[in-house]
Amino acid sequence: MRVMGLDPGLRAMGWGVIDVSGSRLSHVANGICKTTNGDLGGRLVSLFEQLSEIWTVYAPDTAAVEQTFVNKDGAGTLKLGQARGIAMLVPALSGIVVGEYAPNAVKKAVVGVGHADKRQVEHMVKMQLPGVVIAGPDAADALAIAICHAHLAATAARMQRAVG
Repeated sequence: MRVMGLDPGLRAMGWGVIDVSGSRLSHVANGICKTTNGDLGGRLVSLFEQLSEIWTVYAPDTAAVEQTFVNKDGAGTLKLGQARGIAMLVPALSGIVVGEYAPNAVKKAVVGVGHADKRQVEHMVKMQLPGVVIAGPDAADALAIAICHAHLAATAARMQRAVG
């Protein structure tokens, strides 16, 4: 199974692709889709085009994004939500149902602690994907989301087989 994790952002959208074979995870690729300062519509188009190209190149079987948390800046939260929409749209256009995970759930799945900092997340991503060269913090978060999805999807599949 090939999993793409996406860390939505309007200026920088992290992405990471891993292959999953049983309990074995292997790194495929990671990077960051970047936009320049411009109007919101133009930035969203840029994210869509970049992510669509990446999706075509790596052809994942499944995808996951981080859920948006609401902060004090309502306008910022809405803009992030629009970038998140692009992160969900590209896989959806391929018929993929996108997994969604709270930031604390991702950290708990990867680090073992729900309130881990970015350095801890990146360290554990490197431990689980030996030899990986990470393109930046957004890409590290995206790989963590992919790892989380791989672990939780495998657990859900085992439960489904057991139940029925």
